[in-house]
Amino acid sequence: MLTDPFKRLGLDREVLTVSQLNQRARLLLEDVFPQVWVEGELSNIARPASGHVYFTLKDRNAQVRCAIFRQQASRVRDLLRDGLLVRVRGRVSLYEGRGDYQMILDSVEAAGDGALRLAFEALKAALQAEGLFAAEAKQALPRFPQRIGVITSPSGAVLHDIVSVFARRAPHVQLSLIATAVQGREATAQIVNAIALADHGHYDAIILARGGGSLEDLWCFNEEAVARAIAACSTPIVSAIGHETDVSISDFVADVRAPTPSAAAELLAPDRAELLQLLRNSQRSFALRMQATLERKRTQLQHLRQRLRHPRERLEQYNQRLDDLSLRLQRAMQASLQQRQQGYAHVQLRLLVQHPAETLASQQKRLTGLQQRLVRATELSLKQTRQQLHSLLQTLHIVSPLATLERGYSILSSDQEQQIIRSVQAVQPQQKLHARLADGYLTVQVQQITPKP
Repeated sequence: MLTDPFKRLGLDREVLTVSQLNQRARLLLEDVFPQVWVEGELSNIARPASGHVYFTLKDRNAQVRCAIFRQQASRVRDLLRDGLLVRVRGRVSLYEGRGDYQMILDSVEAAGDGALRLAFEALKAALQAEGLFAAEAKQALPRFPQRIGVITSPSGAVLHDIVSVFARRAPHVQLSLIATAVQGREATAQIVNAIALADHGHYDAIILARGGGSLEDLWCFNEEAVARAIAACSTPIVSAIGHETDVSISDFVADVRAPTPSAAAELLAPDRAELLQLLRNSQRSFALRMQATLERKRTQLQHLRQRLRHPRERLEQYNQRLDDLSLRLQRAMQASLQQRQQGYAHVQLRLLVQHPAETLASQQKRLTGLQQRLVRATELSLKQTRQQLHSLLQTLHIVSPLATLERGYSILSSDQEQQIIRSVQAVQPQQKLHARLADGYLTVQVQQITPKP
């Protein structure tokens, strides 16, 4: 390390290498800016496999390269997104290998609008996961509302716009203002109270409205308390916050989102001219239908008058029909009885033919024959089995060692271990052996061993 890397070059024209120049520049920057806070917008974020993060921090007129190493990057990974406004802390340095001026960071935090954007996205994700944005939870707006509550500031142009739309399209609709602050610290609590008050006011629908503004100005409509108050409201709510490009949490929770307050009023204000035309069309259709119905009923009445006859004729016809049905019933009963008698006789005849006594005798005869066949088969099987056993015994006797002994052979084994002697190499002189003959056992002693030449 150089003890004084910043002393002026000597008058004798000291020449530096590129490495020496970059080293002195790095030490100079790190000495002058050991720790500094800088605010700017993130861009060109790179995340290599090493876990370090590299990006550019810029404002309207300039930019600087930044690096944050793996350990610190893991703590602020959610904050590192292109376009986010952040405030970073670190030392100013220089990458000697390329001569790049950069900042080595140890802290990153959201700044200004960026912090609000992060809070907005976090609350949006939480409420969406909870189901507050679900389409099935939305209520339909009334088609012909009579009373509407308007939650907004009494001093803004929003109220005037809403009243103007209703005065032009539906002057018969009653509007009620529920005044509240729409900006500042007190706005959130006032909006929550206004929603609860409007929900108990027996309105057909509610308009929650505010004019345009910055994200900070509209922030009270991004508060969780306001979102939950809207979700708990049983009256349909139209959210009209800011301009068309402004989006708030209230817009997602409300039953309907309108791009502007005037658009919200048009959604709920039926057009008077359209309603009058609809009424005239309905009157005309009703008159035509009534006329057609009266004509049809008149024709039916005339037809019924022609068909109307004296009740005595109808009674005579019914009496004649009753007599006819009685005769038909008697004939049907007689025919049915005769048919059932014939069926009974046929069944009785079949029963006699199929009496079980004859079947039992036949089966008994068959059983006796089977028993005799079983006895003969058993005797034949036993005889064949005895013959097979005798043949096997003879075969076994032929190959048995005992038969070999009867022909004059013997089996030698050691006296102690009872092992069969198969070679002269397995015995010693004077060793006692055990010999088995056909009719008994001998104990012998080896006198001499003569191997086979």
